[in-house]
Amino acid sequence: MTRIRVLLAEDHAIVREGLRALLDAQPDLEVVGEAADGREAMDAVKALGPDVVVMDISMPGLNGARATEAIRRDCPGTRVLALTMHEDKGYLRQLVQAGASGYLLKRAASQELIHALRAVAAGGTYLDPALAGDVLVGFAGKVAGRGSRREDELSEREAEVVRLIARGFSNKEIAAQLDLSSKTVETYKARSLEKLGLTSRSDLVSYAVQRGWMDV
Repeated sequence: MTRIRVLLAEDHAIVREGLRALLDAQPDLEVVGEAADGREAMDAVKALGPDVVVMDISMPGLNGARATEAIRRDCPGTRVLALTMHEDKGYLRQLVQAGASGYLLKRAASQELIHALRAVAAGGTYLDPALAGDVLVGFAGKVAGRGSRREDELSEREAEVVRLIARGFSNKEIAAQLDLSSKTVETYKARSLEKLGLTSRSDLVSYAVQRGWMDV
């Protein structure tokens, strides 16, 4: 069995110890390293090449959002699952825009974390169920305010690009999967946002949740 290689980025040692014990007890998960802040996480990803980083947001020095953005830019093969106490949708928006593939609250059950890790490692996206409802309500209100926009205006290729964006893939990764240029992917993304009456990457994630394109 190929094990999912995990890096823990969390500034509290006692939390890292608990996470390591939980994850190492799973036959398909392996903690390959730890980091106490965002900069350490960036260095560890470059040195160890983990499949997934479990990333805290509020860390000293370089925070989780900025570290996520750098990791996704420099090491696109590594995916990021945010694990945080922050329930504010502003933090969710920051992490999604930075390129995180999942967002889970620290009060979630241990099995929820394991499920989220497996989903993210498999190329999917995970949103804490406790936040999914609020995200969808906000998204529905935004779409309702733009009643002239229609979901079915998306072409098949635009919808495909939206699915991949919402699953956390970068433009470069999407271009490779669909045999397109990065510039063409960006064009499809811009057209999709315009047609749906949306403005950001986090809006696309909300759209994907509503359409059933990601796990919640």
